[in-house]
Amino acid sequence: MQIHRLNHGDVLKMLPERPVAAHKGDFGKIFLLAGSVGYTGAPVLSALGALRTGAGLVFLGVPESIYQITAMKLTEPIVFPLQQRDGALSQEAAPQIMEKISSMDAVLIGPGLGRSPETEEIVCRVLNAYPGPVVLDADGIILMGKHKDILRGRTSPTILTPHAGEFQRLTGRKPENRLESAVQAAEDLGVILVLKGHETVVTDGAAAYINHTGNPGMAVGGSGDVLAGMIVSLLGQGIPPLQAAACGVWLHGAAGDVCAKELGQYGMLPTDMVQVLPRLLK
Repeated sequence: MQIHRLNHGDVLKMLPERPVAAHKGDFGKIFLLAGSVGYTGAPVLSALGALRTGAGLVFLGVPESIYQITAMKLTEPIVFPLQQRDGALSQEAAPQIMEKISSMDAVLIGPGLGRSPETEEIVCRVLNAYPGPVVLDADGIILMGKHKDILRGRTSPTILTPHAGEFQRLTGRKPENRLESAVQAAEDLGVILVLKGHETVVTDGAAAYINHTGNPGMAVGGSGDVLAGMIVSLLGQGIPPLQAAACGVWLHGAAGDVCAKELGQYGMLPTDMVQVLPRLLK
């Protein structure tokens, strides 16, 4: 197996060129399905991560009960309300979601989404119907632990971004040997797996990247939401899936390292990481 480590120069070479005559549609149309009552920060952080990593158009669908909160926090993304029941998505939202994703270059499912039975049905429906690449994060990963057959049956790339606890719920085992565990899960499920943590592992089962950026100051709620948005942004811009995931992980950790140096590990926040991303992309 090939095992790679990226540096800043490698990452910059992966970024697609921006032609002079380009327009916003040339840089990826991204759909985010995220958020529920009590989890209004996750969709905001994911959307900001996607925008700060170069996505041309970001569409964010959230349950209607949190629409106003989310829309007030975001200026650039296109935020729209989805029908809900008890603070989470209802089946009535499915037709609107399916219509939206039909024209998207990549889809992110999961940050703060919740795990209600109706949400689970919608996620399964999207994964079965959408022909493009998908990133599953947080609740999206947990829900798919019951539907591994859907993951194995997808013909388009699927990227999963679990931390150790989510990995255990997905696979039924702890990632004792992180590289070996990630490779085995990626092969078994037919996905690209991003096993988050110290020296995050990114693998499709045939090749792997081991990341060396990042620090303990990033271990705070919302950090993973930013990463998920970054990965789907790069994916939607046309970077090959394994490289998009590895590139996102490197940039995420590097942004965290800048924040740790300037603000200290105790006081840094995911929003600080979003703010420093542009420095790493030029």
